[in-house]
Amino acid sequence: MKLTVKDVADLVGGTINGDPDCEISNVSKIHEAAKGDLTFLYLSSYEKYIDTTSASAVIVKKGQAKKRDDLTLIEVDKPELAFQIVIRKYFTYKLKINGIDPSASIDEGVVLGKNVSIGKNVVVSANCSVGDNSTIMHNTVLLDNVKIGASTLIYPNVTVRENCIIGNEVIIHSGTVIGSDGFGYAPRSEGGYDKIPQIGNVVLEDEVEIGSNVSIDRAAIGSTIIKKGTKIDNLVQIAHNVEVGENTAISAQAGIAGSTKLGKNCILAGQVGITGHIEITDGVIIGAQSGISKTITKPGKYFGYPAKELGQSLRLEGHFRNFPLYVERIKKLETEIDSLKKQLDKITEGDK
Repeated sequence: MKLTVKDVADLVGGTINGDPDCEISNVSKIHEAAKGDLTFLYLSSYEKYIDTTSASAVIVKKGQAKKRDDLTLIEVDKPELAFQIVIRKYFTYKLKINGIDPSASIDEGVVLGKNVSIGKNVVVSANCSVGDNSTIMHNTVLLDNVKIGASTLIYPNVTVRENCIIGNEVIIHSGTVIGSDGFGYAPRSEGGYDKIPQIGNVVLEDEVEIGSNVSIDRAAIGSTIIKKGTKIDNLVQIAHNVEVGENTAISAQAGIAGSTKLGKNCILAGQVGITGHIEITDGVIIGAQSGISKTITKPGKYFGYPAKELGQSLRLEGHFRNFPLYVERIKKLETEIDSLKKQLDKITEGDK
């Protein structure tokens, strides 16, 4: 298919400053682009590349000055969003699984919707259901009574354990386990532990995306719930009976302990740790490597260990960094005080 700048501009609602018939063959970063590539510019720190890029066309913010005749600009309100639209339309890899591979093992009681694709060595156990237009890729295992909605994509080597429910338009990346046993043990008086049965399930609502090598534990009783639109990065641990609100984003290596409730529209940066049995309200943003030990009732930004409101945490951090200076100042003041005391003692003795 021949793709031109005009096609791109029509798709994203942009204004062309340059050659509308310029052909586009690929997309690239602005500093790595070659002739025929489309790129974008939205951060001021990358403006230096506009004079040297080899790209044929650049999506820019409205009003961007054009300094080169050989470079075509496509002006839009939000270049980064427009670039994503172009990638989704023209440059996204299309999966090539069609139908059900003969090596797949599908129980007789399974209900498959229309246009379901199942790859090599997939196991679908008893009483499962898979919705229309869903794709389950190689070596995935669905245990008994799993329900999967429509237009869901499960990449290779995923395990969805018994009784779990996956919504519509969900994406689960490779190596993830949905419904592993929760970490529940009762200590014995004589030492050791008794395993507490984990008989609940996991519910992933619509439009959830789960990264690779994520573990979402089944509830002890009831459900571990990931609500609509939530996005979870790689290597995240969600413990049993956790509830994650709508449209929340959780970055890599974060961990949430059991029975904690995380509100909607929250953001957890990398390596955030949250203790169990607390609640975090809507609209909370938690900085990287922070530790949350108490319930948060006020929306806003938090950082540190234990996490505090961002402004307070940064002020404390500033003081910590100045400790050596404070020590020297205190020593100096102590020396001056001692000197003043000696002078005062001499004056007092002279008065006597």
